[in-house]
Amino acid sequence: MLSAITFLPLLGAIIILFLPNDNAIKRFAILWSIIPLALATVAWVVFPTWPEFTMMNGSWCSPEINAASLEYYLGECIPWIPALGIQYHVGIDGISMPLIWLTTLLTTLSLFYSARNISTRVKEFFALFLLLETGMLGVFVSLDLFLFYIFWEIGLVPMYFLIGIWGHEQDRPQYAAIKFFLYTLAGSVFMLLAIIALYLFSTPNTFDIPLLTATRDNSVWAKDVLISTAAFIGFFLAFAIKMPLFPFHTWLPDAHTAAPTAGSVVLAGILLKLGGYGFIRILLPMFPGTFNSFAIGIGALAVISIVYGSLVAMAQTDFKRLVAYSSVNHMGFVVLGFAAAAALTNEQLINPELGNYFNSGATAINGAVLAMFTHGVITGGLFFLVGMLYERTHTRELAQFGGFMATVPIYGGLLLLTAFASLGLPGLAGFVGEFLVLRGSYTTLTLLTFIAVIGVIFTAAYFLWRVVQKVLLGKADEKWVNLPDLRGYEVLTLVPLAVLMIVIGIYPNWILDTINAATEVILKTMASV
Repeated sequence: MLSAITFLPLLGAIIILFLPNDNAIKRFAILWSIIPLALATVAWVVFPTWPEFTMMNGSWCSPEINAASLEYYLGECIPWIPALGIQYHVGIDGISMPLIWLTTLLTTLSLFYSARNISTRVKEFFALFLLLETGMLGVFVSLDLFLFYIFWEIGLVPMYFLIGIWGHEQDRPQYAAIKFFLYTLAGSVFMLLAIIALYLFSTPNTFDIPLLTATRDNSVWAKDVLISTAAFIGFFLAFAIKMPLFPFHTWLPDAHTAAPTAGSVVLAGILLKLGGYGFIRILLPMFPGTFNSFAIGIGALAVISIVYGSLVAMAQTDFKRLVAYSSVNHMGFVVLGFAAAAALTNEQLINPELGNYFNSGATAINGAVLAMFTHGVITGGLFFLVGMLYERTHTRELAQFGGFMATVPIYGGLLLLTAFASLGLPGLAGFVGEFLVLRGSYTTLTLLTFIAVIGVIFTAAYFLWRVVQKVLLGKADEKWVNLPDLRGYEVLTLVPLAVLMIVIGIYPNWILDTINAATEVILKTMASV
C-alpha cells in the first residue's frame, strides 16, 4: 500500500508524457492525484488497526533483533542491493502518517489550482509536479538511509525546474532556482558523508534505520565521540538548510518569491517539513547523546529564527516575501520543540521520580510535529491567497493594497481566517502546536522559551499590521474598486485548508493521538533500545 501511494504519482507523470493535449493532461493529473490522497486517507483512518499489514516491531528487515520499541506499520521490505546491505524498506508511524496525508492533499489542491493558471509547457509542469510528489512521499516512508537519500534528492530536480521555468520573470527565477539547488545540494553532500560513516562503523554494516537505532549502543559510530559528532553535524546541516534554520535560510525568500503559486505552496507546505522530519526520524532516536550536547546551541538557533524571522517579515513590502519569512519564524518553533526533547538527560527520561520530564519531552515533540502539519496547512493557504491576489492585481507590493475586505469580501474573510491562524489565535490551528512546544520546552530550555514568546508577539504584530491592516482595511484605491472576488475553483481550493484550520484549532486530539503514540516510542528509544 505504501508503495502504491509513493509511486502512483511517478506512474502518472510517465503517462502524462504520452497524453495528446493540455486539457487532457490537466484533467488526468488532477484525477490521478486523488488516488494517492484516497489511499493515504484510508491508511490514516485504519492506522494502525490492520494487524496483517503491520510490520511487527520494525524488525521485518532484521528479524534477528528484538526492537520492541520500534513500531512501523504497512511495512514492506525487499532486498535491493544485498552486497551492500541496501534494502527497499518502507513503513510509517504516527509521525509520518499525517505528513504523507498532507503531501497528497496539497498536491491535489495545487494541481487543481494550476489547471486554471498554467498555460505554458503544460505537459512538463504537471509531469514534474507528480514526480516531485513521489520524491516527497518517498522521504516520509523510507526506513533505509540509502533509500531516504535517493528520495531526498529526487525532490530537488523537479522543484529546480518548477522555479526556473514557471517562476515570475521579474523575480529572477533562474537565479533563485540555482541558489535553491546549490544550498540543498550542499546539505545533501554532508548527509551522504554521514550516511556512509554510519554504514562503515555500524555492527552489522547496514543502512537500515530501525536496525541502526536498535544496535546503536553496540556500534562504533555511537561509541566514538568524533564519528558520532561528525555524522550528527552532517545530518544536521542537511536538515537545517532544508527547513530552513537561521543562518541557513537565505535561499528561501528568493525561491518563494520567484516560484509559481503551486510551487510555493508545496515548497512551504511539504519540502521544508523534510528537514523537520529528519530531526525526529534520525537525529533524536539515533543520536540522543550527541543531540543532548548540542541541544542548547540548536535551541538558541531556533529562537533566533523565531525572533529574526518575525522581525524581517515585519519589514517586508512584498506580500510573498513576508509569507516566506514567516516560515523561518514558524519552523523555529519546530526546532525548539526537538531541541527541548533532546535536552533531556537519560536519567530524566527513565526515572519518573525526578519529575514529569518524559511528559514534557512528549509535549514538546507532539507540538513540533503538529506545528509542522499546521504550518503546511496555513502557509499553503497563505501562498494560494497571495497568488490569487497577484493574478488580479499583477503586484505584490503591500503599499498598493488596502480596503479589500469591502471590495472582495470572500477573499478578505479567508485571508483574515488564515492570518489569524498563522499568528496563533486560540481556537485556530496555529495556536495548538506552538503552545505545546512552549509548554514542553519550558522545562528544559526555560530562558530560550521566554525569548521565543517575544517572537509570538512579533508574529501577531506583522500579521495584524502588514497583512490585515495593509491589505484588508482602509479605503480601497479606485483601480481596485471593481476587483473580482474569488471564483468557484479558488474557493474550492481554499475550503479544505480553512476547514482544517478550524477543526484542528477546536479539536486537535484527532491528530495528536496519532502523533503521540509515535512520540512516546521515540522518547523511549532515546533513553534505551
